[in-house]
Amino acid sequence: MTSYGDDATVRDILTAKGETWAVVGLSNNTARAAYGVARVLQRHGKRIVPVHPKAETVLGEPGYASLAEIPFEIDVVDVFVNSALAGEVADQAVAAGAKAVWFQLGVVDEDAYARTTAAGVAMVMDKCPAIEIPLLD
Repeated sequence: MTSYGDDATVRDILTAKGETWAVVGLSNNTARAAYGVARVLQRHGKRIVPVHPKAETVLGEPGYASLAEIPFEIDVVDVFVNSALAGEVADQAVAAGAKAVWFQLGVVDEDAYARTTAAGVAMVMDKCPAIEIPLLD
């Protein structure tokens, strides 16, 4: 499979571009991968913003039902939805002015990747920031 998001792009998103991370699919379900990844991002100094239909507060941060409802700038949109829904989230991230989109392990939509990067928004696909962050050291 093709790699989407070279090492330089990964590093740029995890450092320069990525202070505020909207985590789509994040809820208080501690068994879900989104919860663990959000916790790792917080431990590395990132502000996480839960985005989930329940709009619940997670890890001390107030949640929103959609990206469009977030009233401040989003640096990175981290996507924890299945591949069939991910493209729509990427389009919403571009519309919201995000600097980058990150599709988690197993989330692949080549058309969304092409649209997002053509719009000038950095993108990583089929990788996990919780795995990549320790590799920066």
